[in-house]
Amino acid sequence: MWIFVMFDLPVGSRAEMHAATKFRQFLLDEGFEKSQFSVYARFCNGKEQFEAYMRRIESNLPEQGEIHILTFTDRQYENIVRFSGQRRRRPRKNPDQLALF
Repeated sequence: MWIFVMFDLPVGSRAEMHAATKFRQFLLDEGFEKSQFSVYARFCNGKEQFEAYMRRIESNLPEQGEIHILTFTDRQYENIVRFSGQRRRRPRKNPDQLALF
């Protein structure tokens, strides 16, 4: 399962810029990758891990702004069509599951 966090945060004042930067840094510290400027994605292993990330995100929300969180299955994620400039990019593959023996 994939989690996408999309946000639109105000940056009109110095305090708002600080809050937006702090939220972006929190997402990076949690293992999210920057997909676009205000879109971050992370793979998680099922609903329990998703709920844990949701609790952590909720406890670190900035006071203002809009945050949307989407989930995608592995198959849906693989079917995302990506372009870079005018060239189509190869689809991203899901990370391999870590197997412990």
